[in-house]
Formats: sequence, C-alpha cells, structure tokens
Amino acid sequence: MLQFWFYYFGSIFSMDKNRLRWAVRRGMLELDLILSPFLENVYDKLSAEEKVLFQNLLECEDQDLFNWFLNKYPPHAEQQRIVKIILANTGLQMGVDGQQ
Repeated sequence: MLQFWFYYFGSIFSMDKNRLRWAVRRGMLELDLILSPFLENVYDKLSAEEKVLFQNLLECEDQDLFNWFLNKYPPHAEQQRIVKIILANTGLQMGVDGQQ
C-alpha cells in the first residue's frame, strides 16, 4: 500500500521543506502562527501518509482553515485527521461537538 502512495503522490512527496515553508505562509497571520511552527516542529515526525494529508490541507482556502482551526465548523472528512493532529500539537482543542 505504501508503494502505491509513493507512486501516486510522488510529486507531492518531492515537495521539499523550503517549498512547504512558502506554502504555510498564508494571507492570515493566525494561520501562519499555527502552520509555521507545526511545519518546523512536527512535520518531520509525521508518517508518509500524514505528510500527504498535510500537503493536501495546504491547498485548502484560508477561510476554511481558519474556521476549522478555530472550531467554527468541523473540517471535511478528508482533512479531519490532519486537523486533529495540528490542533493537538499547537495546544488548540477540537470543538465542543465531542470531536477530539
């Protein structure tokens, strides 16, 4: 299964840390303050699949990310796992709807 991920998402895996540093720089300071430290302190410890999830998350709109991180509404199913990981590693908590 892992070989499939490397083959299918090869271009995503080739995204180096410098490109990711640019990708986490957003139009909102609040997102920069969440995503930049996560990239520097946690990203390298993620599994290959979680890295793909993070890279895919960076393609989402700023307003969606902001709302997910501040619990205004829950993330889409495909982003839920990585949002939980980010929130757990930034000291933020998931929403009051029981999702943790």
